Amino acid sequence: MRAPASVSLNAPVRVCVRVCSREESRAGRQERDSIQRGGSRASPRVDTLNEDSRQGRRRRLKETEWWTAATRLRGRLFCVRQRARVLSPCDPAQRGQTLMMARRRMMGGARSLMLVLLGHLASALDVPLDLPQPPTITHQSPKDYIIDPRESIVIHCEAKGKPHPSFSWTRNGSHFDVEQHANVHMKPHSGTLVVDISRERAEHYEGVYQCTARNKHGTAISNNIVVRQPRSPLWSKEKIKPIIIQEGVSLKLPCRPPAGFPPPIVFWMDNNFQRLPQSNRVSQSLNGDLYFSNVLREDSRNDYICYARFPHTQTIQQKQPITVKVLTLDAINDTMAAFYNDTDLFREEPVDERRPTFVVPSVPSSSKMVLHGQVLEMECIAEGLPTPDISWAKVSGELPATRASFLHYQKTLRVVNVSEADAGEYRCTARNRHGTAHHTVHVTVKAAPYWLSSAPENLVLAPGENGVLTCRASGTPKPDIQWAMNGIPVENSPKDPSRKVEDDTIIFSDVQMGSSAVYQCNISNEHGYLLANAFVNVLSEPPRVLTPANTVYQVIKNHPALMDCTSFGSPVPRITWFKDSRFGTLDAETHNVHDNGTLEIHVAQARNSGKYTCVAQNSLGIYENHVHLEVKEATRILKQPEYRVVQRGRSVVFECKVKHDPSLVPTMTWLKDHGELPDDERFIVDSDSLTITGVTEGDAGVYTCIMNTTLDHDSASAELTVVERPEPPTDLELTDQKKRSVQLTWIPGDEHNSPVQKFVIQFEDTLHHHRGHWHNLTEVSGSKTTAHLKLSPYVHYTFRVLAVNSMGVSRPSLPSKTYKTEAAAPDENPADVHGFGTEHDNLVISWKPLSGLQANGPGLHYRVMWRQKLLDSEWTAVTVANNSKFVVSGTPTFAPYEIKVQAVNDYGAAPEPAVAHGYSGEDLPVAAPDSVRAYVLNSTLAEVHWEPVPPKLIRGYLKGYQVYYWRERSLHKHNGHHTEKQILTFSRNHSHAKLPGLHPFSLYSFNVRVYNGKGEGPPSATQQFETPEGVPGAPSSLTVTNANVDSLSLDWKPPRERNGVLMGYTLKYQPVNSSNELGPEEELALAANDTSVTLLNLKSSTRYKFYLNAKTHIGAGPAVTQEAVTVTDEAVASRQVDIATQGWFIGLMCAIALLILILLIICFIQRNKGGKYPVKEKEDAHTDPEFQPMKDEDCTFGEYSDNEDHKPLKGSRTPSSGTVKRDDSDDSLVDYGEGGDGQFNEDGSFIGQYSGQSASRDAAECPQSSEAPSPINPMNSLNSFV
Repeated sequence: MRAPASVSLNAPVRVCVRVCSREESRAGRQERDSIQRGGSRASPRVDTLNEDSRQGRRRRLKETEWWTAATRLRGRLFCVRQRARVLSPCDPAQRGQTLMMARRRMMGGARSLMLVLLGHLASALDVPLDLPQPPTITHQSPKDYIIDPRESIVIHCEAKGKPHPSFSWTRNGSHFDVEQHANVHMKPHSGTLVVDISRERAEHYEGVYQCTARNKHGTAISNNIVVRQPRSPLWSKEKIKPIIIQEGVSLKLPCRPPAGFPPPIVFWMDNNFQRLPQSNRVSQSLNGDLYFSNVLREDSRNDYICYARFPHTQTIQQKQPITVKVLTLDAINDTMAAFYNDTDLFREEPVDERRPTFVVPSVPSSSKMVLHGQVLEMECIAEGLPTPDISWAKVSGELPATRASFLHYQKTLRVVNVSEADAGEYRCTARNRHGTAHHTVHVTVKAAPYWLSSAPENLVLAPGENGVLTCRASGTPKPDIQWAMNGIPVENSPKDPSRKVEDDTIIFSDVQMGSSAVYQCNISNEHGYLLANAFVNVLSEPPRVLTPANTVYQVIKNHPALMDCTSFGSPVPRITWFKDSRFGTLDAETHNVHDNGTLEIHVAQARNSGKYTCVAQNSLGIYENHVHLEVKEATRILKQPEYRVVQRGRSVVFECKVKHDPSLVPTMTWLKDHGELPDDERFIVDSDSLTITGVTEGDAGVYTCIMNTTLDHDSASAELTVVERPEPPTDLELTDQKKRSVQLTWIPGDEHNSPVQKFVIQFEDTLHHHRGHWHNLTEVSGSKTTAHLKLSPYVHYTFRVLAVNSMGVSRPSLPSKTYKTEAAAPDENPADVHGFGTEHDNLVISWKPLSGLQANGPGLHYRVMWRQKLLDSEWTAVTVANNSKFVVSGTPTFAPYEIKVQAVNDYGAAPEPAVAHGYSGEDLPVAAPDSVRAYVLNSTLAEVHWEPVPPKLIRGYLKGYQVYYWRERSLHKHNGHHTEKQILTFSRNHSHAKLPGLHPFSLYSFNVRVYNGKGEGPPSATQQFETPEGVPGAPSSLTVTNANVDSLSLDWKPPRERNGVLMGYTLKYQPVNSSNELGPEEELALAANDTSVTLLNLKSSTRYKFYLNAKTHIGAGPAVTQEAVTVTDEAVASRQVDIATQGWFIGLMCAIALLILILLIICFIQRNKGGKYPVKEKEDAHTDPEFQPMKDEDCTFGEYSDNEDHKPLKGSRTPSSGTVKRDDSDDSLVDYGEGGDGQFNEDGSFIGQYSGQSASRDAAECPQSSEAPSPINPMNSLNSFV
């Protein structure tokens, strides 16, 4: 019979995959969600594995802790499958065990953890507990057990088997009867011993213990467990004399701690329980002694104390303090002379510098033995002056880079996990500038027995099968191998023809029922032993699949997917996998079935989701099981939090936007510095952000957002730097004090994460100003903490310092002590000395007075001196105090002077002052410019020339010239006079100037004046010039009237600025189509007196654009534009019909007819009385001689004449010319002018009276209105109607 299926070491471990049966999925999800929602609330706890009796109070893990530990490794939950029992994450007990293992190993990386768990999987495979099997020890205490005197002794021994095994113990090789010891009991259903040492001394239970677990199928035994009590003996009393030593020599302070068990931890401290500083010069050896390569005077102290800490007994032993006095040569001789008759015991010269020599080890070479897998420590301590540097090298090869490290300032070489390759020679070298020293260490590596592959594994064989138990190990020296069956040496056990022992191997062939037993393999040498139990269980069982049916595996896309098919059977079943149905074969390139039955999909994709079937089959039967795979999208952070720099007191927001599979429930967790967020309401966690309000300095750190799902996670981190204005400097100190300088030093305050850019130094002068009046003295770089300050005499200085960073200015430091400087003569004279006059006969001398710091002493006053320049006269001097100006009277007008102002105090005068220059007061100029003339450049620009005024006649500082000019009138006969003057000012000594912006066709007058600081001089003789004609301005207006089907009327007004004699107008027009394209242009020349025109033969319903400009003989001016549209025939007819059919219009016509009838009656009555009123006949002017309308609101009527006598009616008016022309323009300037001439104001606008209008307008004119008849006037409509 063969062994049951086992896990190959090359088979990958399933990497989470969230695994639950369909029935358990809902409950597991609810449990998981409740854990995630728990937040900071207390969560259920699970016990850790392998609880050691001497550490019985080992901490437990919260469920939230093991959950986080599992999800950190790329979100994968590591699940261990055992043949006896399927342990899924839905099982809280297994979850705790599995995740505890993940937490312990997660720092090693996912790959190493997978291998560790794979090994666990291989060793943990076993026969289901419902089948007969020999005992298997599942948990035992370590080989060395150190008693904790505060707790009971707990020696573990746990085993399983079918039937459940019984337990017994031996102590020091003899049977240990638990019943005979009242303080000892064995846990129920367990072999674990519990010894209560509260009522008995612990040393009574020291010894070597071994546990035996047996049932009818075999016996398993534990390791030898050595139980010992820790010991911490007291330090032996000794009297330690003070050590007096010369500076520069080497020194060793011995510790020699008491021998305890386990050995104590040694360290050196002072009376204040502060560790003594160590360095390259001073260091502690591995045995605890303190070595000085050379001593310095600062090494003198009386509290060198060596401490020994015994961790298991929680005690610390203290050695008596050692006093060390380091003296110079003279001090030692003076000290010792009193004891030795004034004799110098030491040489007269100090200790010389010397090359290094080794004090540990003190011989040129040494040897070291270390066991395989343990830690190798070698040390070299050298003395010398100056202090030597230590270096290490391996003579026969390279130091192991990943396992070697240097301690105690390179004096100790430490190699961990030693292997045989680490044997050989190692050399340490001590070096200073005077030479080198070498020491060689010969390292030998030996080994207690260790497994070359793994411990022997249990065998489950079917009757007739063959098998092998292998116990392969190594060690130095080579270990001995002993086999036992059920705890009895195999040579003394019952003979079994199916068993053959060959050194480290037992071969089983053609086993039969009843051959089950537990075999022990004991491998030992002088350095230790290995003991392993492995049973042989002969069974005949059909296959069964231990993986729960309908298990759901969830995996992240593009990750490996592993689906379990844990099976058991004897013979070993053969595993086959199918997808969706028994006919769904799997692609060998993307799928792999491992020896343990696990199906691996190398890179899972969405198409791999679905139902999978594993079939287990052996000669006794067949078994099917179905599982399901769900491939999920990965969780990814799309927008990561960013590095932020925030000022204290403000708010900051870290964003963390995530994309995840919609079927997975995400949980966002924020960490600060890899720990939980502070329990503070200022931290506000939203679904995709973290907000911190009122940021403090303690909030600075690294913030990490972790998005967890049940399968994976993603995380991103960002740093928060909290900045603030710096703290003020402290401890201001004044040094190097001199008459005119002092050195100021200070200690910078906290920068608050923003480097100080500069320090501002201020001072307060309590002698000249009130307290609180601070002045800036200087600034220094933020990297400096000192400043050399230059001072002034006669000042009481108090200094303070302010720090400046990017956030602002700190509060001021506390003020320094007051520093008083002595008085002295002034160092400088007043600045800004000026001489000027305020009157024509005085000279005002002014200056900027010295400040209190510049005075240098009491009694400050000024010596003011002046003399007239170019006369070589003597200096005149006066003394002025408490003032900053002096007035000299009786000076000539605008005379040059030389001026000096000197500062003087009670201690003397300042250096000779510099000479300043000034002038006495100014007066008005007395002359005007000569030869004034003008040159006309064009119609708007003229140039004026003149001869400058002599300087003597200016009588002051020449400021410039001013040209006064004004427009007398326009040369056009219709414009009036203009007298408004304009002034152009030209600074400095000009002799010509241009007058821009003139009006064309105008008469101008002008004169020129000189001016100085006092004012203007007299004007020059007035001159005149005329500007020529220019182009006219645009017409004042252009309007469109009487728009008909094929004609339009245009009215306009002349230009306001004629700029000459108008020669006429040019009218251009062109049609515009619907797409704004212009048609052919027509041009029409008009007379100068025209103000209207009617355009005939136009197209109906067409838009026209008109351009009108005026012209003189110089040229045409700018045009004015207008647009209009002709109307359609239908619009005119509709308009007439519409008016004629209105009710109001019919009533109005009736009223007019009645009035006409009454008028005719009155006229006939008057005629019949004999009155005759001759009137001018107007047949040529009216088409209808029988009817003339009466103007609205007028008191006159139109004329009526019959065909017989054509006599005019009374009150009628006739045109002045006696003729009427309706078709001609009646808007010409001649027609509107009084007496035939129109009048214009000075800008060319028309101001004449409308006195001679056309006859057609006279006939319908009202006294109150000059409005022309409308084209839709009711009377005109009546004419058409009649």
